[in-house]
Amino acid sequence: MEEGKSRVLIIGVTGNLGHHLAQAALQFSHPTFALVRPSTFSDAHKSHKLHSLSSAGVTLLQGSLEDEESIMAAVKQVDVVICAVSAKQVLHQKLLIQVIKQAGCIKRFIPSEFGLDPDKTRISGMDHNFYEQKAEIRRFVETSGIPYTYISCNFYMSYLLPQLVQPGLKVPPRDKVTIFGDGNTKGVFVKESDVASFTIRALDDPRTLNKVVYLRPQGNVYSMNELVEIWESKIGKKLDKVFVSEEELLERVKETPYPDNMEMVFIYSAFIKGDQTYFDIESSGGVDGTKLYPQQNFTTISQYLDTLL
Repeated sequence: MEEGKSRVLIIGVTGNLGHHLAQAALQFSHPTFALVRPSTFSDAHKSHKLHSLSSAGVTLLQGSLEDEESIMAAVKQVDVVICAVSAKQVLHQKLLIQVIKQAGCIKRFIPSEFGLDPDKTRISGMDHNFYEQKAEIRRFVETSGIPYTYISCNFYMSYLLPQLVQPGLKVPPRDKVTIFGDGNTKGVFVKESDVASFTIRALDDPRTLNKVVYLRPQGNVYSMNELVEIWESKIGKKLDKVFVSEEELLERVKETPYPDNMEMVFIYSAFIKGDQTYFDIESSGGVDGTKLYPQQNFTTISQYLDTLL
């Protein structure tokens, strides 16, 4: 590991993004630690992931977000903490934030967010507190006074894109496609491994201190009409298009029980309300990760769709 590189603690390392974060931290030569629940070792799939990370150089520390003593012991060994727990555990970060403040040694905290900016979404009351809880954690971080960076990467490529934004499908359509609204509002997809690389680049960067880092890579920002056009060009045929109005989509959201309606809620947010792209990054006080790190390679939507052929 290189001299002077921040020591990084990752929480949620067996999750999809957490695993990529650990790999990226090692790739960028950071001494890398992971806080792991003792019970995780008895899960065969997760245990295999942990073994591969440990073999690659990650130091595994036993503990959990509910155990103050184990959090403090882990936090005292590092400079940066990245939390990548699932959405269901977002509010469990509060004890961690209190410990970080108490420890006083952490140069940067990156909370579990990694999606749309919860302060910019305009679907209040529809998302079953999905974004409200993330916003609550932001306020908790800011009130505590600890140094932070928020990563707003919008959608992962593994979400909605594999079925070309078609609720209920598992693969992209070959005959008929549903387009929501007028199909012209742009959404953003970024591959998880690329989100991880951008995150690790940002953690020691003074330009990202107490800022939101937005990811909108060129080649990853498209409307539904554009996505369909790209897919049609790849499969060599035109699809029958069915347009679903905003009112009709909202009706479907109401009629479908939670959590089965959440795909449609997120589609409404991104591709009708435009929650990922309606605001200018710099004038809203954020920073553009793709401008900060032009050297960072990333998978484009077109390249990703090639893998689905």
